[in-house]
Amino acid sequence: MRSDNEIRTATAQTAKRETAEIEIRRLTEEDAQDFYRLRLEALEREPQAFSASPEEHRAMTVDTIARRLGSASGDRNFVLGAIAEARMVGMAGFYQEEGPKTRHKGHIWGVYVSESWRRKGIARVLLSELIERVRAKPELEQLYLAVAVGQDSAKRLYESLGFEVYGREHHAIKIGNTYVDEDLMVLRLRRETS
Repeated sequence: MRSDNEIRTATAQTAKRETAEIEIRRLTEEDAQDFYRLRLEALEREPQAFSASPEEHRAMTVDTIARRLGSASGDRNFVLGAIAEARMVGMAGFYQEEGPKTRHKGHIWGVYVSESWRRKGIARVLLSELIERVRAKPELEQLYLAVAVGQDSAKRLYESLGFEVYGREHHAIKIGNTYVDEDLMVLRLRRETS
């Protein structure tokens, strides 16, 4: 089993068909400032894709983020980052439910890649690494995420990784007077035994 702090490298195609090395690793408290910057970028540029708002994020201090990234939650709660050219360009978060009746479920949140780094396979590498890490948890059976209706590229990526739509939440997000519906998706990590 891979260590939580183990780093994986991958390559991504740049616009000039050159390859760039991408480092995929679990974020720590030392990454708080970079996470803060990238998360704010995500919330500002893709408001329909996230339930959090830029205002909520700005109200959070970097110290609070550092504590969360460095928390003792072990492998039950983590964020992976994609680092390219000494800069964080992508991220994906995970948390596992804690209750005895729900700890078989995990959730992916906050998937984002900076616009200039999209269509290079970074989100696929991030999510593949995240899925590989959580598959090693024998009690985890299902991995959930939500994707805004209209985020077709993201939905296709999730489907290509094995996620299936199991429902739709209407009016999941409200931005001003506009509602955004979300498709609810699940990846079954273990075959049902009953």
